[in-house]
Amino acid sequence: MARGVLSFPLTSFHDDGTLDPDGFRAHVAAQIATGPGALFPACGTGEFFSLDEDEYRQVVTIAVEEAGGRLPVVAGTGYGWAQAVRFARIAEEAGADALLVLPHYLVAAPQDGLVAQLEQIAARTRLPLIAYQRGQVAFGVDAFRRVAEIPGVIGLKDGHSDLDRLQRLTLAAPEGFLFFNGASTAEIQARAYATVGVPAYSSAVHAFAPEIANAFFTALREGDEGNGTVGKLLRDFYVPLVELRDRVPGYAVSLVKAAARLRGRPVGPVRAPLTDPSAADLADLERLLASGLDLVGADL
Repeated sequence: MARGVLSFPLTSFHDDGTLDPDGFRAHVAAQIATGPGALFPACGTGEFFSLDEDEYRQVVTIAVEEAGGRLPVVAGTGYGWAQAVRFARIAEEAGADALLVLPHYLVAAPQDGLVAQLEQIAARTRLPLIAYQRGQVAFGVDAFRRVAEIPGVIGLKDGHSDLDRLQRLTLAAPEGFLFFNGASTAEIQARAYATVGVPAYSSAVHAFAPEIANAFFTALREGDEGNGTVGKLLRDFYVPLVELRDRVPGYAVSLVKAAARLRGRPVGPVRAPLTDPSAADLADLERLLASGLDLVGADL
C-alpha cells in the first residue's frame, strides 16, 4: 500500500439519487489507471453511510472486478457491530481483501467498548480489519495494545491528527502493524505524520485530480520540499482547498464530488444529508482546481 496514494473512490449516483453502477465502474477504472497503492470503496468519501446493503454489494463487487487482483480492495464497514458484520459478509462474498471499520454510529463509548466492537467484528469475518479512529473513536495506549492483539486486526487509520498520541501508539504496536494518515485532506499533514512513522495516507484529491495527488506524493517521497513542488502545492492548492472545504459541513465529500463532475467524471450528486456546493463555492472550486492542475502541468 505504500507504493502510491490510497484511493477512496466516490460512489456514483444518478440525478434522482439512485445508484449509477456504470458511472461508478468508469470512475474506479480511471482511478486504478493512475496507480494508487490500494482501493477503498464504500468508505467515508464513498458515502458508505448512505448505501443500503444491495447498493453496497454492487459497489464492492465492481471495485473488486475492476481491480482484478492488481491492488488491494479494502471495503468500508461500520455502525454497531451487528450491522458491521452484515456488511462485512457482503464484502467477503464480493471478494474484498480487507475491511476498514469506520467509527460507530452516534454514541460515545468507553475504551473497553471500542475494543469489544472490533473483537465482535473480527470474530465474525475472515477478512483482515483496519480500525479507523476518528470522531468519537480514539484509542488510548492500553486499549490499542488490546486492539493490536485481536486476531485479524492488521492496522489503524488515524483521523485525529494528535501526533503525541499517535507516536505513543506506533511505539506500542507489534512489528508489521499498519498505520495510515486518515486526516481530512491528508496531504496537509503528510510531512508531520511521516515524522512519527506514518508515511502512508489517503487522498481525497486523488478522486478528482490524481495528477495533483500523484505529483505531491512523488515529490514528498523524493524530498522535494520547501520551495519545491510540495511547498508550492501546499501553499497554492491544498491550503486554499481546506479553507474552501471548511465553509460548510460535509464539504469534505461534497467538494470532492463537485470537483470530479467539473472534470467530466460520472459521479453525480451527493445524497442527503450532504448537499452539493453553492454556485459561488462551485465557481471558487473551479478556479482553484484549474490553478492546481496548472501547477502540475495538467488541464481541467
